[in-house]
Amino acid sequence: MSHALLSPAIDHPAPTTPAAPPAELSLEERLTLVNAAMTARLDEAAVAYEVNTAHIPTEPVELGDVVTVPLTPTLQPQPESYPTPVAALLQRAHHRLLTGGWCSGALVDQDGARCMLGAIRAEARGDSGLEASAASVLLDAIRRTFGDGVDSVPSFNDAHGSARVPLRMVDQAAHLADARGL
Repeated sequence: MSHALLSPAIDHPAPTTPAAPPAELSLEERLTLVNAAMTARLDEAAVAYEVNTAHIPTEPVELGDVVTVPLTPTLQPQPESYPTPVAALLQRAHHRLLTGGWCSGALVDQDGARCMLGAIRAEARGDSGLEASAASVLLDAIRRTFGDGVDSVPSFNDAHGSARVPLRMVDQAAHLADARGL
């Protein structure tokens, strides 16, 4: 027997030419690759955020609640007055709350800020009938939005920690009174 027959056959690789070094990428190509990688990571993060926050209940934002005012306080001119007395009174009360400040827990606080009813009373200038009519329309506007569970204007006012919702309700009450011709 020959020696070649006893040794196993060994495959010898065919001689090859050395591999060419990788070509350098241009700046645009590298930026494109990085952009694609970052886009994929941001997409994954967006999906993870949606999954992780899906159980959190959210309330829609009322566009009327978004207050846009200048950063530096300026005197704001009073808007054109409604032609009807109750609507005009509510409009003046709204303007007073905007310019003089809003408070809860008192008709007027130590800084001169007023609650909803305090602003109505100040703008009614002693006319108790006009004041009662304005408070009645305001309570009606509040109940239209928040339901019949609202007992009174002062309890509604004091249930809020900021002026945002009370101011919006006084403004809506002025529109309601004007629509009713009051």
